[in-house]
Amino acid sequence: MASEVHMPEPVCLIENTQTKGLVVHQEALQVLSEITQPVVVVGITGLYRTGKSYLMNRLACQRKGFSLGSGLQSHTKGIWMWCVPHPCQPGHTLVLLDTEGLGDVEKGDTKNDTWIFVLTVLLSSTLIYNSKGTIDQQAMEQLHYVMKLSEHVKLKAAPEQSKDKLKDSEKFVSFFPTFVWTVRDFTLQLEMDGEEISEDEYLEKALNLKSGNSPEVQHYNQPRECIRQLFPNRKCFVFVQPADRRDLVRLEELQDHEIDPEFQQQVEKFCRHIWENSSPKTIPGGRIITGTLLGKLAEAYVEAIQSGAVPCLESAVLALAKIANAAAVEEAVKLYQDLMEERAKLPTETVQELLDLHSQCEREALEHFQTQAFEDDIRHIQADLIRRVEEIKETFCTANEKVSRLNCEAALWDLFQDIDRNISAGVYSVPGGYHVFKQDQQALLEKYQELPGKGVKADAVLLEFLQRIEALEKIIVNTQLSLAEKDKELKSTFWAGEMSLPVEGQS
Repeated sequence: MASEVHMPEPVCLIENTQTKGLVVHQEALQVLSEITQPVVVVGITGLYRTGKSYLMNRLACQRKGFSLGSGLQSHTKGIWMWCVPHPCQPGHTLVLLDTEGLGDVEKGDTKNDTWIFVLTVLLSSTLIYNSKGTIDQQAMEQLHYVMKLSEHVKLKAAPEQSKDKLKDSEKFVSFFPTFVWTVRDFTLQLEMDGEEISEDEYLEKALNLKSGNSPEVQHYNQPRECIRQLFPNRKCFVFVQPADRRDLVRLEELQDHEIDPEFQQQVEKFCRHIWENSSPKTIPGGRIITGTLLGKLAEAYVEAIQSGAVPCLESAVLALAKIANAAAVEEAVKLYQDLMEERAKLPTETVQELLDLHSQCEREALEHFQTQAFEDDIRHIQADLIRRVEEIKETFCTANEKVSRLNCEAALWDLFQDIDRNISAGVYSVPGGYHVFKQDQQALLEKYQELPGKGVKADAVLLEFLQRIEALEKIIVNTQLSLAEKDKELKSTFWAGEMSLPVEGQS
């Protein structure tokens, strides 16, 4: 059964340190390694102090969790993670990623802002961009990180060179998450030309391009073109200010009656959409990943960044395939072993019976492997699985023969006890004893043949037994011959007159 994790509070997944740069935390990786369910990963990014953490806490069905902070500086450092049971998708885990606020000038070095944004995009199945006010040119320019995505991520380890960067960016679409723009403290009326418009229509209007080729037009269009091309699946939500400004510093402590009802409705609508529409995290090829593989992805991407390289989707997938396939082999081997131990009732009556059972269990193990394994290089890893299954089969064959031998030897020894007692009693050491012995031997053989559960070594062990009692049979035969010779000698002596009958009264 797939594991379900319950985290009482978030933990740091990727820390943004001043000395080592971006560092993946082992505690978070350990949590992810225990999640074998598919994961729906919702990441949020945006400028610092825009209320990202509050929305993430509500997605976790909590008021507190991710730190909200109250100062002018970014309160969340790096990327923090909270794994909770999915509210709407049984058998799935909701992984929430809260990120360090972008553009915090107080922290001095902002070189990792772009990488934090890139990592959030690469790890998420739904990306939330949180901003304040309205979606205007300033908001677009603050989202300049989008324009750097194609420069900071590559599809293949050795991609073909192309002069059309915008064309190349289209290739990333199938790998990038759904895009949700949340606008906080929204004060405008959702209207256009006097008619009410939806939040999504408001976003699309803001993404409209201007015609012309002037530098000003290109500057205006560039961020919009990137968003339109990289994130074709888009959604927008607007939120009014939740409470009086003086109460915002303690927003997580406010009771429902202290929060604007319209804001509460907007948050409920937003959460319901994210819960019901966010898809499980996938990688190129459409493969749904688990928490374990999500942790491996995070490690692979951060390792690439730390080495000075650019995260490569192809390399990450190949690394995941190697890890997942190795795990799939172990699972399949264990499944085969468990099935054989459960179904094999040793000893089997024939070798073919055990081989038929092996074939059935092997088929089920291979089917399980194929559902878990990545298609990349599956032949090589499947050959390793078959080799290991074959080795286990041989141990069962050996055990089958051993149990059969022990059962047969024990049965023959038990049946031999009557003959053994007759030997001690001298039953076979008198005239006619050999005939009695053969009768007893035949009875032993008949009883042995009727015994169930002897297994595959029944005939071999019986042959060995018969070979061992040949010596006993020879002794009995020789005894019978000796008795017959003695009897003959006595009779010859008597009839020759050399032996008189005993006289009454003589001792």
